[in-house]
Amino acid sequence: MQAELLPRQVRDRRQFVSMNPLEEGNALQLDFTKLQKVARTGLPVLPVVVQDADSKEVLVVAYSNQEAFERSLKTGIATFWSTSRNELWVKGATSGDTLQLVDVRVNCEQNSLLYLVRRVGGGVCHTKDAKGKTRKTCYYRSLKEGKLTFLE
Repeated sequence: MQAELLPRQVRDRRQFVSMNPLEEGNALQLDFTKLQKVARTGLPVLPVVVQDADSKEVLVVAYSNQEAFERSLKTGIATFWSTSRNELWVKGATSGDTLQLVDVRVNCEQNSLLYLVRRVGGGVCHTKDAKGKTRKTCYYRSLKEGKLTFLE
């Protein structure tokens, strides 16, 4: 295996911890079957693009069902439907890194949402950078000459 395809490692104070190659590697492994997997659950969901209200940086793309949507509107905290765990996902419930809703926009066909948010806490992504901090966006790599390069 080529060195650039090996997962990055982050030094824990006690030991080195290998990270998931999909999330921390340089190899492009796009999952073109994601929407098929979501559709197979049979659950009604909409994609939600989450964007920083001030910088306009895209933070994450998630999914919402009716319950998550209504909860987001009621609480003012971005709430989603986890398609991998099939459960309500209140962003920040475990990490403390919540997303405060500033505006909710609906696309022309009313089949996707745009949440403009302000970050409350450190980051957004479930992954951590080399220093062990939660990443501020899920889009922390750029495609250069067929390989992923880290932006941090």
